[in-house]
Amino acid sequence: MNRLLKHLSLHRIGGTELRVVSDIEAGLGPFIEVEEEVVEKYAASPRWQQKSVTLFVLKDLEPLVRQLSEGAALPPGGLAILGQRPIVNVYDLENPGSCHLFINRRAMEKEGYWDDREAVKGLLAHEHAHPLSECETTRSARRLQADLSTDGVRPLFSSQAQGREWQTKVDRLLAVVVDKLCLYAPREVFANDVTIESNFTTPLLYLDKKNVLNAAKGVRSKGALRQRLQEEVERASLTPAGADLLLVIGDMHGHLDLAMETASFYRQGKVTEVKELEEMLFAEVMPYLEPPVAEVYPKLRDQYVQLRKDMSPEELVQSEGALLGILAAVLKEKGLRLEYSLRVAP
Repeated sequence: MNRLLKHLSLHRIGGTELRVVSDIEAGLGPFIEVEEEVVEKYAASPRWQQKSVTLFVLKDLEPLVRQLSEGAALPPGGLAILGQRPIVNVYDLENPGSCHLFINRRAMEKEGYWDDREAVKGLLAHEHAHPLSECETTRSARRLQADLSTDGVRPLFSSQAQGREWQTKVDRLLAVVVDKLCLYAPREVFANDVTIESNFTTPLLYLDKKNVLNAAKGVRSKGALRQRLQEEVERASLTPAGADLLLVIGDMHGHLDLAMETASFYRQGKVTEVKELEEMLFAEVMPYLEPPVAEVYPKLRDQYVQLRKDMSPEELVQSEGALLGILAAVLKEKGLRLEYSLRVAP
């Protein structure tokens, strides 16, 4: 890291050593306190193996992005999206004794997390749950690859040249949607499971409710996007069908991952919590989504609820195929035929 460091400290929580590194001079006390509280609770569990945790609190994640390559095991969207994530946990599957958490101040402030202690606790608890939730299914998920084809997208746009340009954009966005809602989903669902099992239900629910409210702000301001797309239609660079398709894909990308959150509360039998969360979701977000997207939310959620921890790659192909089929059906309603296949990498 080439930046000037403003803070370096060492803390011990039971048998775990916590190192805090930051290029921010002030305001770190609450983060350290919350991290100590989270680690202390996890360390009481027999599944906890980490002897060393390094917490980086940074202005942004550019230092991390520079050190990684596209070949690394990255979250959906790759390096382009990694730098926008509020918190990232980097750990080695072959070395469960340590991990590195990176807090992105810029992203935290954008999402309203920075000064919200309970939200920070939920985020840290979830990120620490990732290495603890590794199982046969998550290992299988890492071996799956999806091949997608959307050759039918061009007629939804105006000229042949513009059709090629729009198809590239649609293909890239759909690749992220499939990666997030299908291939990466088991890791998120199981991490949420461990978070709840480890008695972080309250901060996770608080965080999810905050994210539902953030989503509500986003969907209610969708009129600006709709207006921009209408302008493209009026300029004849986009057909009305193409504009509808882009709105659907945008909603799929931005909001269907909330099904992973509610699924874990169902899986853990948290009836009161999931009822409260879904009441908010159906009141604040679903009415503003494109109807086909809102209709598939419970189908995705139910698929996530059925995930098992002992699924082989071949079994997971069947489960992921069902998820892809749900998404493909939505796109087909809007005139886009998504062809897909799943394969198991060596």
